Amino acid sequence: MTLEAFLESIEGRAYRMAYAACGHREDALDMVQDAMFKFVDKYAKRPSDEWRPLFYRILHNRITDSHRRRSVRERWNGFIGKPPSLDEGTEVDPFQTAPDMDAPTPEHSAKVGDAFQALQAAVQKLPERQRQVFLLRGWEELSVKETAFALKCSEGSVKTHFSRAVNTLREQLGDHWP
Repeated sequence: MTLEAFLESIEGRAYRMAYAACGHREDALDMVQDAMFKFVDKYAKRPSDEWRPLFYRILHNRITDSHRRRSVRERWNGFIGKPPSLDEGTEVDPFQTAPDMDAPTPEHSAKVGDAFQALQAAVQKLPERQRQVFLLRGWEELSVKETAFALKCSEGSVKTHFSRAVNTLREQLGDHWP
């Protein structure tokens, strides 16, 4: 697989992961772009079977950095008030406007949309480490070993966080959980 083909194959999934983690379209696009540039700059010559976990480690680091910056910004804004330039506008959510090609009826589309919205909200409520493990294992289908490498933690930690995330999501989602 060429480097270009690899980046094209993970672009959409990486965006969805970053968007689920931060909830802001532009921030998610920036994180994915930064991760891709860093990946190409540092790891393009590595064997292609190492690319996925390396890329997701970089993306995870970008997401973590974003959470840290947002935390500092929110603490600062708590003291002085939120500036008007940071007010969230009426941005269109691409997850809500994307057509469901498998839905034969509007009712089915509404159910799928409600379920996805509930899942997205529940995933955002997970603790950061559980959310990252769930996204890498559940959505990106990385192995336990690849996930541990990407997140710089032990395989046992990956298993524990994934199990806790799945149990929490089952409790929160109830009827929406498959």
